Amino acid sequence: MISLPGLLDTEAIRKDFPILDRTVHDGKKIVYLDNAATSQKPRQVLDVLNEYYERHNSNVHRGVHVLAEEATAGYEGARDKVAAFINAPSRDEVIFTKNASESLNLVANMLGWADEPYRVDRGTEIVITEMEHHSNIVPWQLLSQRTGAKLKWFGLTDDGRLDLSNIDQVITEKTKVVSFVLVSNILGTINPVEEIVRRAQEVGALVVIDASQAAPHMALDVQALQADFVAFTGHKMCAPTGIGVLWGRQELLEDLPPFLGGGEMIETVSMHSSTYAPAPHKFEAGTPPIAQAIGLGAAVDYLTGIGMDNIQAHEHAITEYAVRRLLEVPDLRIIGPTTAEDRGAAISFTLGDIHPHDVGQVLDEQGIAVRVGHHCARPVCLRYGIPATTRASFYLYSTPAEVDALVDGLEHVRNFFG
Repeated sequence: MISLPGLLDTEAIRKDFPILDRTVHDGKKIVYLDNAATSQKPRQVLDVLNEYYERHNSNVHRGVHVLAEEATAGYEGARDKVAAFINAPSRDEVIFTKNASESLNLVANMLGWADEPYRVDRGTEIVITEMEHHSNIVPWQLLSQRTGAKLKWFGLTDDGRLDLSNIDQVITEKTKVVSFVLVSNILGTINPVEEIVRRAQEVGALVVIDASQAAPHMALDVQALQADFVAFTGHKMCAPTGIGVLWGRQELLEDLPPFLGGGEMIETVSMHSSTYAPAPHKFEAGTPPIAQAIGLGAAVDYLTGIGMDNIQAHEHAITEYAVRRLLEVPDLRIIGPTTAEDRGAAISFTLGDIHPHDVGQVLDEQGIAVRVGHHCARPVCLRYGIPATTRASFYLYSTPAEVDALVDGLEHVRNFFG
């Protein structure tokens, strides 16, 4: 067994994840390396979900019976847990959505409908980057098409970093919003938040950060980031699907208009007009994802119990080992940083002229689950002149033995295709 500095007790942790004991394809033990797409769920989260549906299921906020009060306490208790997890100044700054995509769309639409000084319209500029997930590209494209605002972006260097050499020309006095990913889901790059935020603040632009690949893997402090909005999703951090988070500064949430209309987000309604509830309920129209939020709260408890700094140290050790081992594979090219410094635990690569879909299929036959394709980041593939990549991504339960299994599997792929 390989021992690396900083590793967690994965033998104990893996016992919490029933799915990791699965076998596939005639008894092969599954090697799950698709954590950037979605993480697996520990028993501690699954048990909370089952208990909610078996004993507490009800709608929230309006009922006065026992089940409604219990469901409301669980739902709002999850908000408290998330607020503490990201060091939010107030629980009322935590908005539950269905995923990070909805969170980012919420911000884009608010800014399109807002009054001055926040309104995005003709003559203003939106800045993103070439490494964004489609969820942080398409909403801003739609907003620019609808309002006439100009969409601009930072390009990429050859080694998978943001090219900020022209930061003063990209972020200008016309810039109203700068939206970028904290950790790239395809390149693994950890971006220099401080430099981008400093320039955005110089020109009075709002800052939106997509933390979907950061929140599961490292301590996330929204106050330290100095952003105006931070979005992430639950299913990548041991929580159920169907729950996401948007954190926003209190004064912005008070001033900006709601995205969706309906029940719960109102104060009063007449046939002529409506007034809105304070944040966060102002942005949570209709029956919310109650069980999913409670599951997210349980996931926060689980991750906090292990310690986010410990998780980050574990993943750094695994990623460092994986980069070293992958670079030993003939004809393999890592797309993105080739060191473990300033990168997350997702590694994308190509293998000679073998199409990534073929790589993924042969690996699957060996029980190794990876991701193939554009990873919802097609501009990155275009930038580097590749049709797609194979991506291996790690988490708190990943082991050096799984990295070795991946490398052995890639050798099998090479032999299979001659």
